[in-house]
Amino acid sequence: MSVADVSGYVAAVLVFMTFYMKTMIPLRIVGICSNCAFIMYGYLDILYPVLILHLILLPLNSLRLCEMLKLTKRVREVTRGDPNMDWIKPFTSTRHVQPGEKVFHRGEPGQDMFVVISGHFRLVETGIELKARDVVGEFALLTRKRSRTQTLECTEAGILLQITYGQVEQLFFQDPRFGFDFLRLIAHRLLQNNERLERLLAHYPSAPEVYRPQRQCVLSHLEKSLTLRNESRVVRHIKLGGCAVGSYGASISDLAEDWRRLD
Repeated sequence: MSVADVSGYVAAVLVFMTFYMKTMIPLRIVGICSNCAFIMYGYLDILYPVLILHLILLPLNSLRLCEMLKLTKRVREVTRGDPNMDWIKPFTSTRHVQPGEKVFHRGEPGQDMFVVISGHFRLVETGIELKARDVVGEFALLTRKRSRTQTLECTEAGILLQITYGQVEQLFFQDPRFGFDFLRLIAHRLLQNNERLERLLAHYPSAPEVYRPQRQCVLSHLEKSLTLRNESRVVRHIKLGGCAVGSYGASISDLAEDWRRLD
């Protein structure tokens, strides 16, 4: 078996492996290896169409691999609070926001996630202040209806980088590590909200009895239900005959008096 045949079989196996890959970075690496094997095969067997095709595909796969490695590296850095946000600009659109402008409203469908580049923003319902390098709008991606959980208002003119949920989902499929880092971001935000709630509850050492009227109403209905049950038992015994009507008549009077007091 010649060297050309061996390189051809190796290239074929590598192509098969590219169809087996589930994530983008390993697929690009195996694709580059198959390009090299096909270039050798086409050169040794003088197969110019194969040679030319993979000479074109080799730099293309290399370029995409470098872009993906750079992207995943920067994604991990931004989840850890990296101040340099230039990496995300090729994948986003820029939005200029004026003071008082609502970026999104609570309950409306969400389609984008935002990174604050400059200015100040505030989540209206919780009063949380957002500044440069903060990420906002990611919760709607995880809700069933993808609806906004809060309203975002601009308090000082600034710039937002806007990335669609579709692009975020592609990153999930292309690199599972991004998904892990994104979940870390969500967990950090949930812990922040939990700490804020604990601070608010610390101001209320004993909760006021706001449910007293509801409790009294429930007790009143329960007493009425017991009274009706006793009356039905009295009527059933009278119909059967063989009971002293006088004593039950007194019971009915007592129950009627209780009923009037409850009303």
